[in-house]
Amino acid sequence: MRRTGAQIVWEMLEREGVEVVFGFPGGAIMDTYHPRQEYGIRHVLVRHEQCAAHAADGYARVSGRVGVAMATSGPGATNLVTGIATAMMDSSPIVCITGQVSTSLIGSDAFQETDITGITLPITKHNYLVTNVDDLAYTIHEAFYIARSGRPGPVLIDLPKDVQQAETDFVPPEEEVRLPGYQPVGPGDPEAVCQAANVINDAQRPVILAGHGILMSGAMETLQAFVEKTETPVALTLLGKGGFPESHPLTLGMMGMHGEAFVNRAIQEADLLLAFGMRFDDRVTGKLEHYAPQARKVHVDLDAAELNKIVPADVAILGDLRQVLEQLLPLVESASHREWLERLGRWQGESRKRDIVNHPDNGRVVAPQVIHALWEATQGEAIVVTDVGQHQMWAAQYYHFDRPHPLITSGGLGTMGFGLPAAIGAQVARPDKEVWAIVGDGGFQMTAQELGTVIQEQLPLRIALLNNSYLGMVRQWQELFYDRRYESTYLLNPDFVRLVEAYGIHGWRVTAPKETRQTIAEARSHPGPAFIEFQIAQEGGDGNVYPMVPAGAALHEMIRRPA
Repeated sequence: MRRTGAQIVWEMLEREGVEVVFGFPGGAIMDTYHPRQEYGIRHVLVRHEQCAAHAADGYARVSGRVGVAMATSGPGATNLVTGIATAMMDSSPIVCITGQVSTSLIGSDAFQETDITGITLPITKHNYLVTNVDDLAYTIHEAFYIARSGRPGPVLIDLPKDVQQAETDFVPPEEEVRLPGYQPVGPGDPEAVCQAANVINDAQRPVILAGHGILMSGAMETLQAFVEKTETPVALTLLGKGGFPESHPLTLGMMGMHGEAFVNRAIQEADLLLAFGMRFDDRVTGKLEHYAPQARKVHVDLDAAELNKIVPADVAILGDLRQVLEQLLPLVESASHREWLERLGRWQGESRKRDIVNHPDNGRVVAPQVIHALWEATQGEAIVVTDVGQHQMWAAQYYHFDRPHPLITSGGLGTMGFGLPAAIGAQVARPDKEVWAIVGDGGFQMTAQELGTVIQEQLPLRIALLNNSYLGMVRQWQELFYDRRYESTYLLNPDFVRLVEAYGIHGWRVTAPKETRQTIAEARSHPGPAFIEFQIAQEGGDGNVYPMVPAGAALHEMIRRPA
């Protein structure tokens, strides 16, 4: 079969099971776009290339498949960079295909030429510049394998214009990809697993730190069996939420900078930490010199680079988490940690007395109460996609997740503007599911143009905007640590309801607590996309995220909401 490079792209995407591509065309990728209609692959036209990468990311996290983004050369390719870095930090499998100037012009500073492979080298799992059309089919095949295998991540393919136009005999690669030096891991070393089991059996105050690896390895059921056999309480990272049901009696809640106070206290008092598929991010540990000083550490991860990188492990196991847990299960003893659990229960009860959800109505719309009402209305069944900032932490604290992959958020890079385009990707992946984008007024305005994509694609997306007219998390730091000197954080915002209505989206505005539940119900029953602006408290106890571990402090030195 004679095929052009452009046709080979779509032939291979089809063979890799791709059903949708998020992208924005331009001169250097136009030849690849031209034959798309001959293939059964949907194209979602975004309004900015960064949002193509975020949408592909959201799609990948919800569907469990590789997301695909496409852009032209030069600024089109560089606009992808933030989205690629976001996917890299959160181990999200996406493949980005960029146009490039013809091979004869590379290095000549031609119009819209950029060395995108050089730029993205540190933020991709691998990248390619294809200079021969005969290499294209296998390159795409290999790129998808790398993106989805082992620790998932982004891969970029840069495609010069003349390679897109060139013809060759298309022979689809059938062989399994084998790369020297790249061997995704399987079970853990039996000796290390046995050593870990002995440590677990000796523990009196164990805590599991459940990370994103639980979800990526599909270890949810195995983890629950392990937890119930060993009676070990579970603390969750931000990206680990959904990996273990939060309604389970052994669930503690989220750990770290804005985690539950009693969860952080449990970590500091534990005699054993079982780090499962998490990487000891600085937002989780606080000051390392004082992190879990009484605890032995068992760390399981499929990326050797993460083991002993930040927190030294007493037992480090390189392996796929689900397979390692399956190895551990027959080796660990059935245990009871009643005294430890009773102590944790007392700490938890004390924390609940401070919980703002239980505070009486004071006439101000309080963000945690909004998130709690949204959780109650959806019964925890919605896919929740957040932007980055205060609203992100409130969503993590007050929307409780029992099922895998319900929380999609930018954890590692902390990318403002992620929420709306990632929610688009999530809704495309699961058109049958209720998807809520929870965003702040700052991040929303970075990618608000994607409202046009929502309408053009006829997506029934729900958007909850928490508006405090500030860059809220930065303002909170300024309030607490910079004597309330609010420098460059106040936002003169548009009328958000009129803005979304200009795109053809129905909007509501909530200014009083009594309006919250009814408005959520109306938005949920609306047949098309829906938008609610919640005008929330701006500062003080009602406007801040608590608890909060200050920069450079230990976990137990958190600032807590007044009782």
